Amino acid sequence: MKFRFVWIGKTKDKNWQALQAEYLERLSHFVKFEITELRDDTKELESKRILEKVNQSQFVCLLDVKGQSVSSHELAGKIEIWQNRGLKEIAFVIGGAEGVASAVVERADFSLSLSLLTFTHETARVILAEQLYRAFTIIKGFPYQK
Repeated sequence: MKFRFVWIGKTKDKNWQALQAEYLERLSHFVKFEITELRDDTKELESKRILEKVNQSQFVCLLDVKGQSVSSHELAGKIEIWQNRGLKEIAFVIGGAEGVASAVVERADFSLSLSLLTFTHETARVILAEQLYRAFTIIKGFPYQK
C-alpha cells in the first residue's frame, strides 16, 4: 500500500515543518508515501488541480469537517480494512482555506473529520501524519498508542 498526500499550499513555519517531517519519517517505516503540494488559488481552481492529481484507481480520503469522526483505533481498523481490500494507493486530500468544490467531495471514497475544531492547514497535516503513524502502531501492536 502507498499513501499520497495531496494538499493545498506548503508548510512554511519551520516548527510545523519539523513536526511534519518527524511523523512522516515515522510513518515511512510502515508505508511508502509521496506528497503533492498544490498552489493556493480559488476554491474552484484548487479543486480542479486536486482532481487532476488523483486518478481513478486511487482510493480518495478527503479531510473534511463534515466527514466521519473516528477514534484512533477506528482509523486503524479502517486502514486494515483498506489493506485487506487490496487497495494499492490511498490519496489523503486536504483542501484549501475555503474547502473544496462539490466535485472533490463527490470523488472522495471516504470523508474523514479530524475534529469539530478548526485547524490551520499546517496543524491538520501534522495531526494527519501523527494519526496515520499511530494507526499503524495500533495495527502492529506497538506500545506508542498507549
